[in-house]
Amino acid sequence: MPTASRLVAALAYAAVAYLAATLYIPALPEGTQATYFPATSAVIAALCGWFVGGPLSGKGYRAAVGVGIRTGVTMVFWVAFAFSLRGMVLKSLKKRYGGPTEAVLDIPAQMADYAALMLSVEVIGTLVVGSILAGWLTEWAARRWD
Repeated sequence: MPTASRLVAALAYAAVAYLAATLYIPALPEGTQATYFPATSAVIAALCGWFVGGPLSGKGYRAAVGVGIRTGVTMVFWVAFAFSLRGMVLKSLKKRYGGPTEAVLDIPAQMADYAALMLSVEVIGTLVVGSILAGWLTEWAARRWD
């Protein structure tokens, strides 16, 4: 059921993901095209905010910190998975895998590579602080309008 807290969560986490993705782009290897990276990350984060952060709101501001971090981690996982899956498909179209099992097993390896590139103070700080603020904002919306 659509609620104000779900809408606020979707918008807040989309903003956090867009900002973090913009800060993440310089860490990508030279020649990597990141044209739609911030926008795609924001869409995935909006879905995470709608389906994870929004329904868990309304339990207090202390719990909102945990909900914010949980939604942020979920958001990072799905963004990394989506772009790793995309990378796997692009590599498989170039016939760089020996078989389908090798292609599927490359997805977690690519996710680990993306996570290693993300280890910077700016990106991690943006994700942690932004997720906590988005959790508090979602909690505020739940108390005010739900």
